Amino acid sequence: MLAAMTKSIEHRGPDGEGVHIDRGAGLGHRRLSIIDLSDAGRQPMTNEDGRYWITFNGEIYNYRELRQELVSRGHCFRSQTDTEVILHLFEESGAACVDRLNGMFAFAIWDTKERSLFAARDRFGIKPFYFALAGDAFIFGSEIKAILASGLIPAEANPSGIADYITFQFTLGEKTLFRRVLRLKPGECLTLAAADLRLRTRQYWHADFSAAVDRSERACEDALRALLDDAIRLQLRSDVPVGAHLSGGLDSTTVTALAAGQHGAGFHTFSGGFAAGAKFDETPYARLAAGRIGTIHHEVFGTPEQFVELMPRLTYLMDEPAAGPGLFPQFLVSRLAREHVKVVLGGQGGDEVFGGYVRYLIAYFEASLRGAMDGSGEDDRYVVTFESILPNLTQLRGYEPLMRHFWQDGLFESPDRRYLRLIDRGAATRELFVPGLWDTAQEAFSYDEYRSLFDDPECHSLINKMTRFDLKTLLPALLHVEDRTSMGVSLESRVPLLDHRIVELVASMPPKIKFKGGRSKHIFREVIATIVPREIAGRTDKMGFPVPLSEWCRSGVVREFVHDVLLGARARTRGLFDAAAVERLLSSEPDYGRGLWGLLSLELWMQTFIDRAAA
Repeated sequence: MLAAMTKSIEHRGPDGEGVHIDRGAGLGHRRLSIIDLSDAGRQPMTNEDGRYWITFNGEIYNYRELRQELVSRGHCFRSQTDTEVILHLFEESGAACVDRLNGMFAFAIWDTKERSLFAARDRFGIKPFYFALAGDAFIFGSEIKAILASGLIPAEANPSGIADYITFQFTLGEKTLFRRVLRLKPGECLTLAAADLRLRTRQYWHADFSAAVDRSERACEDALRALLDDAIRLQLRSDVPVGAHLSGGLDSTTVTALAAGQHGAGFHTFSGGFAAGAKFDETPYARLAAGRIGTIHHEVFGTPEQFVELMPRLTYLMDEPAAGPGLFPQFLVSRLAREHVKVVLGGQGGDEVFGGYVRYLIAYFEASLRGAMDGSGEDDRYVVTFESILPNLTQLRGYEPLMRHFWQDGLFESPDRRYLRLIDRGAATRELFVPGLWDTAQEAFSYDEYRSLFDDPECHSLINKMTRFDLKTLLPALLHVEDRTSMGVSLESRVPLLDHRIVELVASMPPKIKFKGGRSKHIFREVIATIVPREIAGRTDKMGFPVPLSEWCRSGVVREFVHDVLLGARARTRGLFDAAAVERLLSSEPDYGRGLWGLLSLELWMQTFIDRAAA
């Protein structure tokens, strides 16, 4: 069983494999060697007396400092790995070891004496951890396909997970789109005793927005700059070549500039685009940044033919439908990077941490208008006054469709309902489903679950409520894509902006400083103004990784492919989609629309996992 499970995720670790079995408990591992390339780094790994065994995916960036501490207290090491540091730290501190780790990780430690398991996932969910209970068995893995490969859990659709995906294009909490398969949430750990299989989970970390510190803007800038430098220093640690994703936006350009400065000559960068026009191609900005910083730059341009060829494979790699078509170009860039390096740094997380999404400004525009009308504009709930927000409204140019949708129905409702209006992707695709299915999905969707994530009592300002929600929900979905597109080509992707010290610092900043006047990423922009090229520092038009899917769906091979998937015999038999509505959307979806993507991802997932299991 372990052989089948580890074989299913061979792409995550082609450099080695291992299995350890102890009286009915087994650990398996596939190795992607990054730190200590020798056989001493093989996993599963044990401590000196053989009591504890670990299987671990990720990197602990402060492992050298922790190792030095542990050696000074008498611990003996047999390798130079960060894996062994976790083992010895667990010997000393037990479950509290996670509090000392700076990194991305998912690991499980088996205690042969107590016959118990301890497992943990990093604070933001950069690395995945799935699990399931099947009778008298507990199964876990880095990907859902490993759990399915055990043969103990059938691939069955989870109606509640599907309802979440229809609404957000990601799922909430611990649920997945598979019935009986759960995920350990970011910043969570679990313990399990073999005697009774009683599972206990505990949240060991969360971004604390209640500890706002009254400090000056200059003090905030100085503290942030120091942490950015140190996060890059730690995440450049590697025994294999390191490069960086470079999109030409603020986040990736900042990471690249700081990393190249510390790394020195010979630093490689990678970007991607499309030949469908300037609105789908940001490589000129990436090229400009690479030239100014002095990197060895590489580019790849996606084609309609590649999209058709790769989507079935990407669906299998992902395990679950993805949170956006950026999955496709991200995979192409990762594949390109793997030809030159084994580790890449990227700018993921910057929008959620620093407040970079335009929808934050739209929500504040309405809130500040309300504050101006009722005289509460200076209240900390609003952070920005109507007068201060006016100069920054130019950031809304091009987002007229989103604003029309936002104000089409409802005004001045509770913040949770207004934010749901901004992020609800289901409303735009309602007519694409067969009559009755939407109502069924709405019944399965829990508004109370959404509201509990949004309306946390420790968050008083609107910007904190929105960014906290996105850190807990959208960010893990984006990191899911980051993990699969990189590990799918045996590449390790690191995200320095998600160093937990940076997130804790920004969470503690006064909202009026970090989101001053409604300016996106205000505090971040002030800090990086002298780090990145002026042309990029002043950008307000960054759009993620735009894909010309709507254009491609109007004619050619992509239209044929999408038509066959959504309107073919299997999809029609399944009876989820309204064929006439889908046919109309193929020719009319606006640029950057996500309706077709959501339907395509869901149907391909059904075909890849549910239909195959039934067959």
